[in-house]
Amino acid sequence: MKRLLLLAITLLTLTGTAHAWSWWDNYPPDNENVKLTSTNLPIVWLDVDGEYIDRYERITARMKIIHNGDGQLNYADTVGHPGQTINYEGYVALRYRGSSSFNSSDKKPYSFRPLDKPLEEGGTKQKVNILGMGKDNNWALLAPYADKSMMRDLLAFEISRPWMEYTPQGRYCELFLDGIYYGVFVLTEVVSKGKHRINLPDPGVEGDELTGGYIMEVNRTENEVVYTSKFHPVSATGTRYLNQYINFQYKSPDYEELTEEQVSYITGRIDQMETALWNYRPMGTANYREYLDMQNFIDYQIAEELAHNVDAYRLSGKFFKRRDSEDARFKMVVWDMNLAYGNSDYYQGWRTDTWMYKNNNIMNSANDPQLIPFWWYKLNTDPEYTAALKDRWAQYRRSNLREDRVMAVVDSLAHVLTVNGAERRNSQAWPRWGEYVWPNYYVATDFADEVDYLKGWLHDRIEWMDSQLGFDPNARLRGDVNGDGTVSIDDLTILIDCLISDTATGVDMDAIDCDQDGSPDITDVTALIDYLLTGAW
Repeated sequence: MKRLLLLAITLLTLTGTAHAWSWWDNYPPDNENVKLTSTNLPIVWLDVDGEYIDRYERITARMKIIHNGDGQLNYADTVGHPGQTINYEGYVALRYRGSSSFNSSDKKPYSFRPLDKPLEEGGTKQKVNILGMGKDNNWALLAPYADKSMMRDLLAFEISRPWMEYTPQGRYCELFLDGIYYGVFVLTEVVSKGKHRINLPDPGVEGDELTGGYIMEVNRTENEVVYTSKFHPVSATGTRYLNQYINFQYKSPDYEELTEEQVSYITGRIDQMETALWNYRPMGTANYREYLDMQNFIDYQIAEELAHNVDAYRLSGKFFKRRDSEDARFKMVVWDMNLAYGNSDYYQGWRTDTWMYKNNNIMNSANDPQLIPFWWYKLNTDPEYTAALKDRWAQYRRSNLREDRVMAVVDSLAHVLTVNGAERRNSQAWPRWGEYVWPNYYVATDFADEVDYLKGWLHDRIEWMDSQLGFDPNARLRGDVNGDGTVSIDDLTILIDCLISDTATGVDMDAIDCDQDGSPDITDVTALIDYLLTGAW
């Protein structure tokens, strides 16, 4: 009786606090009376008939998504606007998802799986094509809250997509739960197996089939079965933190589905990779490359460092492995960037002039139990890795990481959110402008202010990484004879014309001296042809 009375008093106390979380009615927004007439974003309805949505156990919900197509408006009044396109309508298995995105946010994210019928009737998962992202049965509704721009996850996905073998897709939408407007969400793929995700087979129990495919994750230990690394994290100078550990979660197959042989194989493979990395010494034999895809790890490092993500490498660090007959190396996947791009006021997340992979010193002094694996320290002691990192950065800075292109992505996302009032409605439901929300470093006064801060931060970050990685954005690219920022057959034609007509004198030598011998001649034509054929100088 005393415990029940104490619980009742606690709940009554919570109802009197600002932005109180009301778990008994599914954490409604501050303003439950926001009206949506029409929107350029898909509209998602979830109906649970007032039943509490649990964080771990799924419940049956009804879902309906209206999406009349890109460039078309979607209407909340389906009676006054009949004949709209229903993208999906049916049952889903629903639960809350996330760690800090759940515990530290008033606005909660969801995980859902389409069903053929209610769970209570034995419903099973169904693969459904949602919003053009391909058939699958594992989806998330991310709930941007601390990220007041509501674009950091999608920004990371969009600018890293051309590099990575797999990057999740996501679509903005506006969500109603039991008829109440809950705001702007991101309906996204989950990093998982599937024809339209990471196309991995289930592992077998022997031979080549045993070697793939697996998805693992560097993350916390809470509520998960984990495998603990045999190697400790290290400081920025390589000193081991012997009281700290790195843990890996089994993501696919689930631990409960794995056989003893499969668990033994994948943990043993991680051991082999980590042992090879740990034993590497500068200028030594880099046999660690047998176990990890160096280019993929470089691309992942660029994505995480550009974002200066305080969770980088140590939380939501998803990686996968195919069967040996296809590719024996581990590969990383970009995920969970809502606290990145200058959004965090801890662990120097706001800074633009430090490397995040060296951040263990700060995290350890704060007694954080989840440090960055030693992998990234070791990789960055390999001269070949760092040289390839610089080359890769230069390649991307001339393409999708050109500053004007990055800013264009930001502007495009901002336009989608504002053109028909979605951001305004979200701010009515969750009024937070001018208010600190953990872990904001910059407290913006409105959406335009937040976007300006993000763009200014990106400019400074790109400029600093250029200085560290030796890239001059004003220097002409070798082989870019016509100065259009790319190297193509057009440059070969112009180069030949220059040499035939003897007009090469005075042309930018960084561009025309393709073989870098200091003089324009026929050997530059040969070098440029080789580059066009092979993609390498």
